[in-house]
Amino acid sequence: ELRRMSVSREQRGRGLARALCREVLGFARARGFGAVVLSTSMVQVAAQRLYEGQGFRRVGASSPSLLGTILHFQIFHYRCDLGAR
Repeated sequence: ELRRMSVSREQRGRGLARALCREVLGFARARGFGAVVLSTSMVQVAAQRLYEGQGFRRVGASSPSLLGTILHFQIFHYRCDLGAR
């Protein structure tokens, strides 16, 4: 599970997040893992584009709490199968 990946605002737009994502996928692939999974919130549109561009596909969504359900706030779940890339 990929957790808490972020790049500071002043460093964004330089390809660092793509490079980090590729590194994680390569690390997992080299060690024989079948997939990498992650979650991001519905408001993190740039993160969604990044992950989808790296081969992740959205596999589900959930609400983090009752308040999240009432507010229609969702967490999107992604998976990248490593054997296919």
